[in-house]
Amino acid sequence: MADTSYIAFLRAINVGGRTVKMERLRALFTELGLGGVRSYIQSGNVFFTTGEADRAALTARIEQHLAAALGYPVPVMLRTVAEVEELVAADPFAGIEVTPELRLCVVFLSEPLPDDYEFPVHSPKGDWDILGATPGAAFIVMHLRNGRLGANPAAAFPKSYGGQGTARFFHTTVKILAAAKGSGGS
Repeated sequence: MADTSYIAFLRAINVGGRTVKMERLRALFTELGLGGVRSYIQSGNVFFTTGEADRAALTARIEQHLAAALGYPVPVMLRTVAEVEELVAADPFAGIEVTPELRLCVVFLSEPLPDDYEFPVHSPKGDWDILGATPGAAFIVMHLRNGRLGANPAAAFPKSYGGQGTARFFHTTVKILAAAKGSGGS
């Protein structure tokens, strides 16, 4: 079976005083026997290839290795390059006029939101709108107030949601995909 190209979207990397140099992060992935390991920007985006078919087991193995090496949990959302291509091609923010006060975000989810969760969901304070979701991602419009992002929209996920997520701006997701497909990244 041919190797699959993955993008690992990591949560809790280079935020809150938890600093990891990308060289170290790449080494940790390489230690797991993953191929072609590269990283993109400092927010925890790692590209690699593997013939391992069990994504849940692979995710758990990566999370366990990162936690053991770094001393804190690092949730990992694995997506194939093809899956991220589909997400970008679907243009989940079509028809939204981007202004300096808006940020378009993709939250990569560890598991789907509940089936009965109805969209759109609007922040009571008007600082975000969750437009919709696929099983692997939620699509959020963030409204800046005085140049700052407001509350975390993941707080609006139902209390019954046991999964995790990590956010990327949509324009950054497009760049991550381009780097994963090309030779970008380190």
